[in-house]
Amino acid sequence: MGERPIPRWLGIALLLSIATTFGANHVSARIAFDHGASVGTAVAVRSGGTVLFVLALLLAARVPLRLAGATRARALAVGALIAVQSYCIYSAVARIPVALALLAFNTFPVLLMLISWAAGGERPAARALAAMPVALAGLSLALDVWGQAGGMAGRWREIGAGVLWASGAALSFAAALFLITRWLKDVDGRLRTLYTMLAATALMLGAGGLAGDFALPGDATGWLGLALLTAFYGSAITALFVLLPRLGAVNNAVVLNFEPIAVLALAWVALGQAVAPLQVVGAFVVVGAIMVLGSGRR
Repeated sequence: MGERPIPRWLGIALLLSIATTFGANHVSARIAFDHGASVGTAVAVRSGGTVLFVLALLLAARVPLRLAGATRARALAVGALIAVQSYCIYSAVARIPVALALLAFNTFPVLLMLISWAAGGERPAARALAAMPVALAGLSLALDVWGQAGGMAGRWREIGAGVLWASGAALSFAAALFLITRWLKDVDGRLRTLYTMLAATALMLGAGGLAGDFALPGDATGWLGLALLTAFYGSAITALFVLLPRLGAVNNAVVLNFEPIAVLALAWVALGQAVAPLQVVGAFVVVGAIMVLGSGRR
């Protein structure tokens, strides 16, 4: 007998809490980076921690862990893209304010829609095509591209590397989501995550070891940041998996786009990363456009 769906208002409240917890993971990562941890270390620890969280969830639910050979290979390939996405987003967080990194990354629904269209999928609806330039315009406001004394070139020198890393994260995540819908849509979400995170962990451990990209935090604050980023991400992804069967009609993707807005407040409190009022307006424009795009999907 299935569990009863939870009320819509409670589902939205819980998803907002999960989005905030995901955001706290990125703020914690910045703390770890500021205190000596490397990006490779953070990705490997987070991915490994997620494997343990999801494995415990699967074992508790007595879900069989085996996948067919071809499906397993595809899940591991998607895991490689997730490893790239994780490394890119943490590299962005390490270089620019966390909220700006998350806003640039959250353009991935636009990229996913374009990738699907280019691969022969349905042409995006008119409202989606209209939302795309609005999202990009809002992103330019949030990044404060136009308001610097040095102009756009000066601002790009300041934040360009971080924006490129965040854009790489958005592209790799969009590609991963596209392949999941093509290859793994019938696989249990928890099992899919287990295999993709296993691949991401193994790839980061191997690549990080070869490149010498493992640096541990230099003090207790850094270790706390590393522990919190793992705990926040693992608990958020586990809570999401537990709640998904009971969320009913709640539009999960749209509500979870609250994450960059939550990060604006979290980064201001925890890191002192304040942004100008016009940047806040730009952030809400980006999130609003992505929510319109997401709510318009079938």
